[in-house]
Amino acid sequence: MAVQPEGAPCWADAMFGDLDGAKSFYGEVLGWTFGVSSPQYGYYTQAFADGRTVAAVVPPMPGQEGPSQWCLYLASRDAAATAAKIRENGGEVLMEPTQVGEFGTMCLAREPSGAVFGVWQAGTHEGFATMGTPGAYAWAEVFTREPAAADAFFSAVFGYGQKRMEGEAIDFRLYDLGERPLLGRMRMGDDFPPEVPSYVNVYFAVPDCEGAVATATGLGATLRSGPMGTPFGRFAALTDPQGANFSVIDVTTTEGDLPKITEVSDDRV
Repeated sequence: MAVQPEGAPCWADAMFGDLDGAKSFYGEVLGWTFGVSSPQYGYYTQAFADGRTVAAVVPPMPGQEGPSQWCLYLASRDAAATAAKIRENGGEVLMEPTQVGEFGTMCLAREPSGAVFGVWQAGTHEGFATMGTPGAYAWAEVFTREPAAADAFFSAVFGYGQKRMEGEAIDFRLYDLGERPLLGRMRMGDDFPPEVPSYVNVYFAVPDCEGAVATATGLGATLRSGPMGTPFGRFAALTDPQGANFSVIDVTTTEGDLPKITEVSDDRV
């Protein structure tokens, strides 16, 4: 695929204390195969679906051990300039822009409400080789306890427009670039334990949601919600055996009518 436009999701990876366990789990659930782990790059290991790069797994560096979590990367033409915008708009740069050989430049950051995300300036590695196909990245949502802070930050840093999804019981927005929706933003309600921080939830496409859930839970994952039918696909939210949250979605199986979506004017972002 071509380099994604500024602010578009372009890559996902996760650190796992048990790298072989993660490879076995996601290999079974998502059908991933894996490339060679290179010690030169900290045993960073790319995952493939149908021969195309879709994500990566990596063991933690010494001193970085902690709960496993998926990290979504947003595309940037200039990672240093994006890092400056992150700081200017109340975010925190956790890892300064760092060149990764000829592959590109990465940066890790935390937006004001607490969700961690990455920035990727492509070199020879342009990011996802496919999206929305079985085993590949399909969608992501920022789950936050401070929606106003997240909305203002992402629009200022990446130039997103915003649309509100109408619903009685949800506070949900779509971030977009023109007509292309890129991310969702969901306000975390009382059903989330208070110790759970804001985070970015990554969805991977599967051909059969129930089948993927059965495989995942059989391998020790926790089902957090679903499977559930929506106009966008049938999905379920899971926590893998090492504690990383993710979702699976069958985008070919839809249910119900599309919700009403309204533009959010600049003065209300």
